[in-house]
Amino acid sequence: MRWLLLILALIFLGLQYKLWVGEGSLAEVWHLRGAVEQQRKENENLRERNRALDAEVRDLKQGLDAVEERARSELGMIRDGETFYQVIEPDKNNASDD
Repeated sequence: MRWLLLILALIFLGLQYKLWVGEGSLAEVWHLRGAVEQQRKENENLRERNRALDAEVRDLKQGLDAVEERARSELGMIRDGETFYQVIEPDKNNASDD
């Protein structure tokens, strides 16, 4: 009878070890759930970025207003007949020296 209880206790301890520490344990499951949730958030952020980029691509393909806006802001281009004025703010470090 003692041997049977000892064997059953060892089997129980072995199963408990596998449940808490071994491969497929609860700790590993919790870790994987956290990783899945983090990946889900990252995927949603990337989906939103892709939607914005898709809208920008469609806008660039369909209208000249977006192309003109980009040329003005990123390349500093102006139309014929326009005058370009560049306003330079005084440097705060040099202003206190005067």
